[in-house]
Amino acid sequence: MSPNPAIVAECLRLGAGFAQADREWIVAQFATLDARLATFHADATELELSVKDREAKGQKVTLECWIAGRQKIVTTSTEEDLHAALNDARDDLRRRLNDAKTRQEPRNNKHLRVNTPPGEATPGDEPADELAGAGTTDES
Repeated sequence: MSPNPAIVAECLRLGAGFAQADREWIVAQFATLDARLATFHADATELELSVKDREAKGQKVTLECWIAGRQKIVTTSTEEDLHAALNDARDDLRRRLNDAKTRQEPRNNKHLRVNTPPGEATPGDEPADELAGAGTTDES
């Protein structure tokens, strides 16, 4: 875990369509992201939330996430209910952060590791004594 973990309350900026008065309930709704964001440093993590045509038929919520050293992640939702749209964008961001983390750190994903039964050498492993005598044979 990072010494200064990222949390939604510190990293979230409200963009177009939202007022500062909306901040408290949005942070509460996005609190489930805190566990996923905590693995990143707060100074290197930014979230921006915006909505186009708020509470209209064609409403579109956009949640952007920037984490230093990674590609920007953008999630959107066109749900008509604002709360449902926020939940949809939040859940999609959590999924994509999990996917990005798994891609970057496959050693933590048991499905990507090579599993060898105990006592068998993994491919590419050779015992040290075979390597030591490899170039010193007198068979001419």
